[in-house]
Amino acid sequence: MSELDINRLLLQFEKEVREINRQEINPRIAELKLADLNPVVKMVAQARAHYLQSLFDLSNVLEGARPTPEQIRKLSINRATYEELVEGSKALEVAIERGYLDVGA
Repeated sequence: MSELDINRLLLQFEKEVREINRQEINPRIAELKLADLNPVVKMVAQARAHYLQSLFDLSNVLEGARPTPEQIRKLSINRATYEELVEGSKALEVAIERGYLDVGA
């Protein structure tokens, strides 16, 4: 297969990926406006704040001591929540950038 054929195949593949993603995603989410994104942004910011506050609260309680496994578990849950919401937010951004979702003014 020539490089030209490979490039054509990749372009067609990219087009199919875009169309299939739009077909699957777009019907599930109404046309987006900036106001629709604010709750997502706020949720991510709140999760970040909660995670960081938990870290500082833990350091103030421990005063240099080592955290217990239970304290680490709680901090880990806060981090996982924050990271999951960040990844979801990034996925939304990609969906908008690639035209999988309709965007209004």
